[in-house]
Amino acid sequence: MRTKIIAVNALIVAVMGLLSFLLVKSSLGAAAGNKDQVAASAQGSVNGAAGWVELDGLRAERWLASFANDAATLDAISKATPAARSDAATKRCDDIVTQAKNAPFFEHDVPTFVALVDTSAKIVGRNSSNMNRGDDIGAGHAGLRATLTTGQSGSDVWFEHDRYLASYVGVRDDQGKVAGAIVIGRPLDDTLSRISQETAGHPLVLVVPKGDGFEVVAHSAQTAPQLDDSVNKAAKDTLKNALLHEQADVVRDGDFVVAVSPLPSFEGGKRALLAAVAPASFIQDPTGIALVPIVGAVAIGLVLVIVAGWLLGNYITRPIDMLEEGLLAILNGQADKRFELDHAELGGLAFRIDQLLNQLMGVEEDTTDEEGRVSRAPSAGAAATFTDSLEVDDKRMQQSAEGTIDPDVARRLALEPKAQYYTRIYREYITAKKAIGEATDHISEQAFAARIQSMEHDASQKYGRPVRYQVHARNKEVVLLAVPL
Repeated sequence: MRTKIIAVNALIVAVMGLLSFLLVKSSLGAAAGNKDQVAASAQGSVNGAAGWVELDGLRAERWLASFANDAATLDAISKATPAARSDAATKRCDDIVTQAKNAPFFEHDVPTFVALVDTSAKIVGRNSSNMNRGDDIGAGHAGLRATLTTGQSGSDVWFEHDRYLASYVGVRDDQGKVAGAIVIGRPLDDTLSRISQETAGHPLVLVVPKGDGFEVVAHSAQTAPQLDDSVNKAAKDTLKNALLHEQADVVRDGDFVVAVSPLPSFEGGKRALLAAVAPASFIQDPTGIALVPIVGAVAIGLVLVIVAGWLLGNYITRPIDMLEEGLLAILNGQADKRFELDHAELGGLAFRIDQLLNQLMGVEEDTTDEEGRVSRAPSAGAAATFTDSLEVDDKRMQQSAEGTIDPDVARRLALEPKAQYYTRIYREYITAKKAIGEATDHISEQAFAARIQSMEHDASQKYGRPVRYQVHARNKEVVLLAVPL
């Protein structure tokens, strides 16, 4: 019994757990794998990162403007001799680096390259080193040459040799002519890492055209191994379209979505693109997410089923075992064996088995209480209770009062009119019952008379002559004594 209860309920829990898993997995997959939402998220991420790169360049330009307008900067590049200019320029660049370290704007991305250049784009001096003096850095950087020509500040990504996010501001002389420029450069990898953290957190790469394809020239600290391959293979056409139309685009490559965006403010967006890789699904493993909590819930459910099934099985099987053992004892000759089972569900069955055994073995069941009164079920009707009481009284009369009748009493009863006789015996019966403390409200005179008449009929057949009854009270009992006439 216990095993069947546990097995059935465990199967139900397992089926419901499997159904829940399939439904949750399906719902998560549908919600997390929405292509339009994934594409929009990836595109928004790369657009935000590209905008942040451009904003970084613009903020650096504005920060440099205060140094370009400082007389110390113009003085450094206006020294009489080349050596004096170089030394003064190096010192000025070191001062700018010191100021950058204390600027909140450069808290996590301090420039590692600061240089003063003359109008021919040659380095006059750079920070922390005597190297590169006289190097022409304008050859591959059209933006810097434009600044030296027009005096307008600018920013660009440098990747030919050193890889920087470069910003430059023109330095003017007393007549307002461009006398040179201040150039700062921050490592592209560090810049992309910071921007990745401050935006959506997706891995970022900087991509530039190279031959018929593209080259990744900088990575954020968080990179996906598949990103370089995706850029060079699946996203190749997407990168070309993005450069051609100067707009963001998205392509899916396996489990990832690659979104690209040009940097329009950097040389017209013709040289560099920013690419971000995002998962093709908002949830990487819907199966794992759905499986773990549901398996846990099913496991707890199975434990509860086992405990509950064990307790319920014991509650049912123990009384059944008692009944089986008792019936076996009766079959083995223990005829007086009866069941005293206090059980909400099987107690009634045990009582009926006791009644059946009494009838089969001819044993009269004692329905009286400890004081000799008839036991009555709370739900029995008043008429049934009254009838049972008279039957018991009549049986007691037959067992203990037979043969004790006075002939004068018989003659007197025979002469008494029927109506008077039934009224008198009813009053005597009620009085006697009340005297011993039994309830009599349920006994009507009409019902009493009908029952007495029935008893008289049965007794007349037994004695072969008419019978009337007398009420006797003894030993806290009320009996009806049959008197043959």
